[in-house]
Amino acid sequence: MIKTRFHAIERSHEKRRDLFSRLRDNEDMKRVKKTADLPWVGYCRVSTDEQAKSGLSLESQEEKVRGMATAKGFELCEVIIDAGQSAKSLNRPGMQRLIEMIRKREVSGVIISKVDRLSRSLRDYGELVDMLNEFDVAIISCAETMDTSSAGGRMVLNVIMAFAQFERELVGERTRDALGAKLRRGEHAGNVAYGFRSVDGRAVPDDQEQDIIRAAAAHRAAGLSLAETASRLNDAGYLTRRGTPWKLQYVDRILKARKDTATNA
Repeated sequence: MIKTRFHAIERSHEKRRDLFSRLRDNEDMKRVKKTADLPWVGYCRVSTDEQAKSGLSLESQEEKVRGMATAKGFELCEVIIDAGQSAKSLNRPGMQRLIEMIRKREVSGVIISKVDRLSRSLRDYGELVDMLNEFDVAIISCAETMDTSSAGGRMVLNVIMAFAQFERELVGERTRDALGAKLRRGEHAGNVAYGFRSVDGRAVPDDQEQDIIRAAAAHRAAGLSLAETASRLNDAGYLTRRGTPWKLQYVDRILKARKDTATNA
């Protein structure tokens, strides 16, 4: 009798588990179907102002994205552009727009020309992929073959992003090494400070700018404010390096630079 009741209870639990499983699967299918009916979005990015102004790289990316959407038969609702934006973080206008669309469940997937257009940071990339998986949004890259819905596809993406971050860090190391070598040779590296000009790769004093610095320092030593000092420089006919009138912030900047130069000398 007890054994019969035990089997009855066990069968009841099995039926409940089957029911919950069917309900869960039904909800999953509804969610997937809802996502599948949504349009796709394209994303393009360039990392320098020069590329953004030329538009060549952006045009190439957008052409590839639209071509992929046509080949796959996907409806493309929009191609988001991040012009002159670095991939070091996700804090980009276009990327924030993309994230908003994903969280609002407005798109089925994202088409990119290359994986590193999304991010070159493994941490940011991981967060982005987790969000895409959470909202059942797929990724298609025109340059790499992948399927982000599978474990193998996610592994391939992680390997690609690891190499992208390695490349970015390697470029940074090479740049720092090159600048360090120039400094050790006594050559100028970076922007030329006010009061100097570059001659054969070396920073040498600029007589006219040095006169302006000395005049500004004298006015400040006499008790004049930064605004009054700027006014005196303008009255004397002095202009900034860009040929514009002096303002208090410009005066403050060149005097601080003069102090730093004296400290490091």
